[in-house]
Amino acid sequence: MFADRLARVRAHMDDEGVDVLLLSVGADLPYFCGYEAMPLERLTMLVVPRDGDATLVVPHLEAPRVVERPDVFDLVTWRDGEDPIRLVVDRLPAGAGGPGGDVTAAIGDQAWAGFAVDLLAARPGLVLSRASTVTAPIRMVKDAAEVDVLRRAGAAVDRILADVQAGNVPLVGRSEADVAAEIARRIVDEGHHRVNFTIVASGPNAASPHHEAGDRVLRSGESVLFDIGGTMFGADGVGYCSDITRCVHLGEPPAEFAEAYEALHASQAAGVAAATVGTPCAEVDAVARRVLDDAGYGEFFVHRLGHGIGVEAHEHPNLVAGNDLPLAAGHAFSIEPGIYVADRWGMRLEDIVVATDDGPDPMNRIDHGLAVVDA
Repeated sequence: MFADRLARVRAHMDDEGVDVLLLSVGADLPYFCGYEAMPLERLTMLVVPRDGDATLVVPHLEAPRVVERPDVFDLVTWRDGEDPIRLVVDRLPAGAGGPGGDVTAAIGDQAWAGFAVDLLAARPGLVLSRASTVTAPIRMVKDAAEVDVLRRAGAAVDRILADVQAGNVPLVGRSEADVAAEIARRIVDEGHHRVNFTIVASGPNAASPHHEAGDRVLRSGESVLFDIGGTMFGADGVGYCSDITRCVHLGEPPAEFAEAYEALHASQAAGVAAATVGTPCAEVDAVARRVLDDAGYGEFFVHRLGHGIGVEAHEHPNLVAGNDLPLAAGHAFSIEPGIYVADRWGMRLEDIVVATDDGPDPMNRIDHGLAVVDA
């Protein structure tokens, strides 16, 4: 699998005129070689020449964490006091015109800037570009095994929020942070290997799309937004993400809130239905946005309709104005319109969806309506 991924990325490197791929901390590294580096100040880097063998350079003390894959990469370690930048530079291709010539390197988008600066200083003629230009086209298209992990992860968070919708999780009188901690425990109990986020936003706090759960106590007569997700590992040891948002109301909602949620529900359904193979990402965003515009809530929808998902919770493709990339079979992404009224309330409704030749395939299946929980 990893060897196949490297073969495909080399084909993209050839198309883009990239001589070498340099992957450090970030999701590209485990995706292409199965090793997830700790985000340390010590250099870890996978060096992938367009022609020639790949080398994984790691700190000696991290080597026990590496699953060696001789058919994928050679392993080279370095000890404190040694120069890891030199190990990378020595494995760069000669460059145009022979040794010392220009070398075009696509470096990981999340690589520490310090590593990039040191590489440029150590290798005159090195020209850096974003690795995502060659890695994103591969990572965007999920195969059947990847979709299976996304589906299992989606079903796991479905079970958690279905319990919330059914009123089986006590809410009134508890702090957001307390509820978020319980949700986090359940994410792990449901088979995820780690928790990525647990947004629990009550009342006016839900008007902040990425609110961090705090000490505010949930009260009767208000809404609560739950946006939760984690990482679940597949059989290959690579993790894939879940992400779901649902809203509940503690007691019967006022007419204004219920009407807004009805428009939100219609917008989300329209976005899912529009997410067909061949449809530009921008058009999917526009379809869902028009529903809220027509209902009078357009100004309160302040973010893109969705983001790609896979090894990272946010990756390509983005469903946003200006992105004319057509959806392809295997693209996985969120559909999550929101309405946010400052200092009053907020709401969002989110599923993860995979584009297929047979139509959009949601990874989340629980009730999309506004759940009313007995307060």
